[in-house]
Amino acid sequence: MTARICKTRDATPGWNRIFAILRFLGFLLLFSLVSCQTSPRFKVESLPDYEALFQRISGWTGGDGAYSTALGENRFLWLFGDTLIGEVKDGRRVITGMVPNSIAIQMGNAPPAASITFVPDGSLAPFFKPDEGHGWFWPYHALRTPEGLYLFLLQLERTDNAPPFGFRLVSTWLGHVENPGEPPQNWVFSRHKIPWGNAQRVFGSFVLMEGNYYYIYGTVAELIKEGIRWHMILARAPMGRLGDFNSWLFFRDGEWVANVDRAGRICENVASEFSVSFQPLLNQYVLVYTEKGFSGSSKDGVMRLSPTLHGPWSDPIPAYRCPEAQRDPRICCYAAKGHPEIGLSPGELILTYIANSCDGDLKVLSDANLYRPRFLRIHFADPGKR
Repeated sequence: MTARICKTRDATPGWNRIFAILRFLGFLLLFSLVSCQTSPRFKVESLPDYEALFQRISGWTGGDGAYSTALGENRFLWLFGDTLIGEVKDGRRVITGMVPNSIAIQMGNAPPAASITFVPDGSLAPFFKPDEGHGWFWPYHALRTPEGLYLFLLQLERTDNAPPFGFRLVSTWLGHVENPGEPPQNWVFSRHKIPWGNAQRVFGSFVLMEGNYYYIYGTVAELIKEGIRWHMILARAPMGRLGDFNSWLFFRDGEWVANVDRAGRICENVASEFSVSFQPLLNQYVLVYTEKGFSGSSKDGVMRLSPTLHGPWSDPIPAYRCPEAQRDPRICCYAAKGHPEIGLSPGELILTYIANSCDGDLKVLSDANLYRPRFLRIHFADPGKR
């Protein structure tokens, strides 16, 4: 179980001590409820109709990341990182080039009636470009709000490190589209640097709008012998002020604080990409990510549950095992996340993950089924029915 016990003030006589004890006992009660809860009953199925939307033979032929958000009027935005442009012939990719990001607009939330349009579909120009021409952008999560579309962008640049990790994070940006109802080619786009973003601390892994606040999930990175371990952090901003960084507060030990350096880890050992969504059938928040992130041993997608959006979170619950990695040890899976906006019933959650070659070979060229979103649907059982 991963959770942080709230820190109490120094022991003092009288009511201060009583208040501290009650607060501590209250957290222990919530912690014990999470610890004692049984894992939800669920079944998982693949979604070949959804995967067919992304099985392209010309133009856009693959991309990772695969964040999504609802734009309204039955339109959905997909955001991708490194994107392969070219053609697919006899199940093999013939690549014209690769761009660092792309988007797609999906019309309708359920195939076969749904359709999708990619940008760029054949050109070698990324959709998002730094104004100064320095490095490139990888998109994180996005959210349509009454003030327009907000999206998080990671700016990176190349390094001398060996592939596939020959890059470093330069900064993090909050982008804004004031007219997301228009075609993407007509979007009026601006962006602002997030003042607290650095190589160790990134916001934008997922964003929720709930009550009177936006909740912005992020990660802090910890260097360990085996590589990097990510831990979840959380910020919030009042409605209408997501772009006002002075309004952001950060969660720590049950309180919201103004100093980002005091942001507490609310869930340990997650991934850099994940999703958090409320599952009404369970009356719980569901966290989805790939266990062990992007590594040669990453095969499993897991869930964690919490009664609140800031934890405490349950132990990881295995959700699925990536079949591509089971068939070929050179394949790793990553970028697992949920897409609650395209679900059709309150008891389901649609997931995606990416299967990729993890040893630097060219298997993504010889197998066009790799390096595009793979879709799963989780059906949760009603906990009140046995």
